[in-house]
Formats: sequence, C-alpha cells, structure tokens
Amino acid sequence: MAGITARANEAAGVLSLSLSGPTMSDKPDFAEIETFDKTKLKKTETREKNPLPTKETIEQEKQSESTS
Repeated sequence: MAGITARANEAAGVLSLSLSGPTMSDKPDFAEIETFDKTKLKKTETREKNPLPTKETIEQEKQSESTS
C-alpha cells in the first residue's frame, strides 16, 4: 500500500499530497501482456453447471401440471 504524505504551505494556503510507491499514468503498461505466452496455459473444458431446460422439457412440465 502506498504511503501518502501531506504538506501544508501556510503562506499560500495550499495543501500538496505526494504518493510514495508506484504511480498510475494515463496509459496502461502493456509490457507484461506483450510477453505473455499463452501456450503455457492449461486446456480446460467448459461445462455449464445449470443448463436451461429444453423446449420439450418445458412442454412436458406444462402438460403434467395441467393434468394434476
């Protein structure tokens, strides 16, 4: 966490803040992104945990509710 220090200039009535540590600029640093090797990523299979019901399943449930 960066430390913040405050100094007051009593004559001018101005308070100036200075941050110690890394500072952010207007533009992001893409150096790490440019050197990233995506061939080292592991392959994963995406599976949906809670899939939506099919149209047929919905129709079956509607019919079973109307007969009950």
